[in-house]
Amino acid sequence: MSHDDAPFEIHVHGDVKLRSDVSFDTLQDALKPLWKYAGARSLADGAASLYEDEPGIRFNPREHVLQMCWTLQGDDDFRQQLDELCMNLNELSEVGAQIEITFYDAQFDEEDEEAGRESRDDFVLLFVGPTPEAIMQAQRNLLVEDVVNLMERHFDGAELGGVVAEIDKLFSDRYSALTSSLELGKPPRGPGGGGGAGHGGGRRPRHLH
Repeated sequence: MSHDDAPFEIHVHGDVKLRSDVSFDTLQDALKPLWKYAGARSLADGAASLYEDEPGIRFNPREHVLQMCWTLQGDDDFRQQLDELCMNLNELSEVGAQIEITFYDAQFDEEDEEAGRESRDDFVLLFVGPTPEAIMQAQRNLLVEDVVNLMERHFDGAELGGVVAEIDKLFSDRYSALTSSLELGKPPRGPGGGGGAGHGGGRRPRHLH
């Protein structure tokens, strides 16, 4: 599809550690929501960024890492690709990771700014991982980094152990609640308890904002 007159420049940024058995062909299929939206016929065809100084989409087979610093032109409907993208990467990732999606208003200019109009810039933060626990760990790590960076303007890092402990408790409580909700979705055990495989009901979250 053509996005020559698209209202946004969309930047996708993030590094995702992949399982050691993930091949380029498997990754290409997982990233199809991205390169197909860009109008490409393959990952190799669509991996280049709109800007030459950005590395685009790269697969490092030695480190088993997907590296994304990639800009394309698009519309707000690009958001519809994100659920499938996250679900696909959940299946291939080895640990939790964050992916940043930034929408830059390509039609906003100095005249708009002088007239007091607001741009339509937007930012979406996604998390992927092999399990809900891995996703929450990535969320926790980012939050700790942000909070510590902010508070170190006023406090020594050694004083912030209690703050980090409280953040860990919040995520521990959230994970316990999620685990309980998944347990409730399991079929009853014992005679007459439904002859399914018993792998637990409920779908794994695709991503947690």
